[in-house]
Amino acid sequence: MEGVDCSMALADAAAGSPRDLSMVPERLQRREQERQMEVERRKQKRQDQEVEEEKSGFFAAAFARERAAAEELLRGEALAERLEEAANRLQALRKLLNDSVLYLAPYDLRQGQAALAQLQAVLTERRQELQPKKRFAFKARKKDAAGASQVDAAPVASAAPSPPLTKEEGAPGASWACGFSNLDSQDLEKRAEELHQRDVLLSDLTNCTVRLRGNPNTLRLAKARGCRVLCGPVTTSVFLEDCRDCILAVACQQLRVHTTKDTRIFLQVTSRAIVEDCSGIQFAPYTWSYPGIDKDFQDSGLNRSKNNWNQVDDFNWLAQNVASPNWSILPEEERDIQWD
Repeated sequence: MEGVDCSMALADAAAGSPRDLSMVPERLQRREQERQMEVERRKQKRQDQEVEEEKSGFFAAAFARERAAAEELLRGEALAERLEEAANRLQALRKLLNDSVLYLAPYDLRQGQAALAQLQAVLTERRQELQPKKRFAFKARKKDAAGASQVDAAPVASAAPSPPLTKEEGAPGASWACGFSNLDSQDLEKRAEELHQRDVLLSDLTNCTVRLRGNPNTLRLAKARGCRVLCGPVTTSVFLEDCRDCILAVACQQLRVHTTKDTRIFLQVTSRAIVEDCSGIQFAPYTWSYPGIDKDFQDSGLNRSKNNWNQVDDFNWLAQNVASPNWSILPEEERDIQWD
């Protein structure tokens, strides 16, 4: 087909004016560049798919291994040492699942969450078996019904279930431990004791300011509009999806931004950030600070001396030696922001 196109271009030029003839090399060069770009795009897409498949395979093998070990510990005699080891295995499964959330298929993610929830329920039951049974005792007979009613009321009150989570604490999925959702024009905050190594979900927020002064394990920001989100060091991944006109300050191991527009990100990241289906994204170095941030960085395990804030891969822009139009560096004169 390429040879036919070239022949047609030459034939058209020969039949035309001298100006048309002079344009033949330019047309051929442009077509060759387009062909090379398409070949490169397909090659990159194939490589990305191979990487995703490799990561998914590693996750499946590691998850199956840890799950089998946990199940074996839970099947044995309910000894404190075995249950403690099982709890450690479940923690490892939870971390593996959280670290893999960016590339796992939704079905695999749901299956992993369901398996983890089932193992946690079994662990809770086995721990209850270790609790000493309450000693049976006869109640003293009361002469009046009122006295008996008061005696019987006490255990009922103590057995009442704890109140459900509030809207701020509740999360739509079992894997998210805390966060905020469906709020407008609010000033929101969580501190270190609420955040330490927990998974945070912020969703459906409009014109809100969120301060997360601590060390979460993961952070997911979805469907935010006109929000300012300030977050301490995140041990693993940060994921933005469907956000508009936001400001985010975060330190993390990896960052992925999807279907987001006109958002400024003040970033410290140890890997390369990824944007996909985005436009108007601006990056600058992470500058937010608060009392206790040094300890949070230490707990997170992030290397503060390494920051790839301006190393960004755009999955929708594979042209070499040409900057992506979808993201840019925030000019220095626009980086001076009063955070608090």
